[in-house]
Amino acid sequence: MDTLLPVDAETPRSLVLDPPLTDAQFQELCFANDWFRFERTREGEILMHPPTGSFTSGGNAEIIGQLHSWWKTHRRGRTYDSNGGFFLPDGSMLNPDASYVLPQKLKGLTKDDLSGLPYLCPDFIIELLSVSDSLPKAKKKMERWIENGVALGWLIDPYKKTVYVYGPGREAAAVSGNAIHGSGPVEGFILDLDELWRCYEI
Repeated sequence: MDTLLPVDAETPRSLVLDPPLTDAQFQELCFANDWFRFERTREGEILMHPPTGSFTSGGNAEIIGQLHSWWKTHRRGRTYDSNGGFFLPDGSMLNPDASYVLPQKLKGLTKDDLSGLPYLCPDFIIELLSVSDSLPKAKKKMERWIENGVALGWLIDPYKKTVYVYGPGREAAAVSGNAIHGSGPVEGFILDLDELWRCYEI
């Protein structure tokens, strides 16, 4: 089978189209190419994310498993895994590794609205660093989430066993420990960090 690029070539991770894609065209691009996860910045740059490695995949599964177990205690709103993308007020389309939307934000949305990429901003998001991620870029993305309306965001660095906590009107705080407790939209949710760190052990 022919390869598209030499094995030693650097695969492009982003592109800018002129003219830019409409939201509908961008959604069609996302759904037609399921071997990549796509995001779009507010500047119109399209980012392409390859499949994750074993450790990150296991970490993502642990996070969404714990978040969804908490959701089952009340069954209000919706949880989303790392495949869920959202069109945001600033024109970007981002997909967190895990997220939660309060029930009041879902009011008025139809099945058609939710069958595609919805126009809404989650109330709570989690981003999990992979070995190929840039921490400064991940922190900038967290700031974008807050600017678009996220009430609480956690950026998790499993390699330093650190969680950066973001919220509107406050500086990000780095925390560590055995667990992290949710507040605001996820009051009562406790993420067991020891279980998450175990995903990175052999």
